[in-house]
Order: sequence, then structure tokens, then C-alpha cells
Amino acid sequence: MRRPLAFALGGGGARGALQVGAIRALLEAGFRPDILVGTSIGAANATYLALRGVSLASLDGLAETWRDAAVADLMPANYLWLTLRVLFNRTGWRPYHRMRDFFVSHGISPDMRFGDIQGVRLILVAADLNSGRPVLYGADPDDSVLEGLLASTALPPWVRPMEKGDKLLMDGGVVSNLPIEPALSQGARSIIALDLADPRYVPIGDERFGPFLAKLMRTVEQRQADLEMALAAERGVEVWHIGLMGREPVQGWDFSQTEELMAQGYITTRAELARRLPARKPWWRRLVGAGDPSSAT
Repeated sequence: MRRPLAFALGGGGARGALQVGAIRALLEAGFRPDILVGTSIGAANATYLALRGVSLASLDGLAETWRDAAVADLMPANYLWLTLRVLFNRTGWRPYHRMRDFFVSHGISPDMRFGDIQGVRLILVAADLNSGRPVLYGADPDDSVLEGLLASTALPPWVRPMEKGDKLLMDGGVVSNLPIEPALSQGARSIIALDLADPRYVPIGDERFGPFLAKLMRTVEQRQADLEMALAAERGVEVWHIGLMGREPVQGWDFSQTEELMAQGYITTRAELARRLPARKPWWRRLVGAGDPSSAT
């Protein structure tokens, strides 16, 4: 019986376009996930593919959705102004309306449940600020797909945290920006982790508040990833960690480089596959029907 393979799709805002190209390279190489686990923008990518099928044809549709996002101004660049409105609790800041409208217009209906998804399991990671713990949407098949996606992508100052019962839910990057541990908890025995973290956009020597906050978040995310990688190793689960970066640093709210990032994600992953896989015979023959990293030998 094949070992369950998970694609763990990390958060990173506009850099999520890199994952579109990376997944194309993986599918061309014969990898097919049993589980899709996503945080933040990785949750958006994972949801699209889970609903439409993990295939090259679906990736073409996902690429078009990214092109739509590039002109939709989902994360306005005037984040400092937005932050001030949040800090002073100004009215008129509608929670997640822009994201919600975009998701609904691209086929995620409010009545859709995780149990409706066929062919692959979908898990979306959010953070509950009241308990300090992760919330895994999709572990319960009756969970709402739209609610899970909105919770996983609720990133202040652009999107207000979402109140749900006794929970205050926000972007899953707070608890697991590269969701390896959530994949482990759902039974994955092999994981391909597509990491969007890019340390180059964090300036060294700049002590202003903005760069300080970026360094703080980068430190938390790196520590999370290190610990989750160590946990996987302790449990004997193989993780292929693929770091995805553009040619130049890209801020999480800058969707203007979508085309270049999709192409770069493909190039990076093709190179990673060529480096990791044995060359005893043509890789496309060895990978036909492969489902997890350990079978591609």
C-alpha cells in the first residue's frame, strides 16, 4: 500500500504564485498528493486544486485565477494606513469582504463542505488567538470550505481576524506557516513542502518598526519550520523541503510579478527534482505512477 503523500503549501502572500509553477513541475514528474495542506495563500492554492482536481488542466485554471488576483488589489500596498485604522478601531473596515467576494466569484460557495471534495483530502490551517492553538479545517468533513479559507487567510491589517463562537481566527502562519506538523497529524507519511519564506526582503541594519516586525515574523516562521522538520524526522517521515524564491525579493502584497513567479517556481522545482532523483534511467519513466518521494528511486 502506497505511503500517503501530502503537499504542504506554505504562506507568503503574492509569492504564492511560485507554488503554481512548482506544482506543475511535480505533477509532470508523476507526483500525485493524497492530502493537500495549506496555510494562508497556500490554503488558497490547495483549495482551488482540491475542488477542481489535482491535474495540469486545473493548474491552468489556477494560473488564470492568479492573473485575476493580480488586478483585484486584494492586499492594498497602503498597509501602514490600514494598520493605523486597525489600531484606532476606525469604522468602515469590513472584515474579509474583499477576499470573500473573490473566493465566491471563483467558485467557492458558502454551502460547500470538505466532505464534498473527492479525490484528495484538503486541510486548511488557521490560528485561534484565544486558545493559542492551530485549527485544522477539514479534519471534520462537515466544516465549511469557505469559512476555513477565510480563517486561514485572515491576515491583519488587510483582513480582520474572524470571530467564530469562542474562537478568534486568523492567518495560520501564526502557528504553522509551512504546515508540516498539520500534515503529519493527518496521516501523511511522505511530505513535499513548498516553502515561500524569503529572508532577502528582511533588511539588515534597518531598525525602524516595519523592518523590526518583518524580522520578528521571519524568526517565528523559521523556528516553526525547523521544529516541524525535526518532528517529521523523529517520526520517520520523509520531507522534501523546496525553498521557492523569485529572482528578486517580492513583498507579500505585490501581485505585479505573478507571471515571473509562476515561471520561476517551475524552474526551481525542476532543478530540485533533477538534483534529488537518481539518474540511473530516464526520470520520466521512473516516476510514472509515483505517489511519494520514497517511491521515486
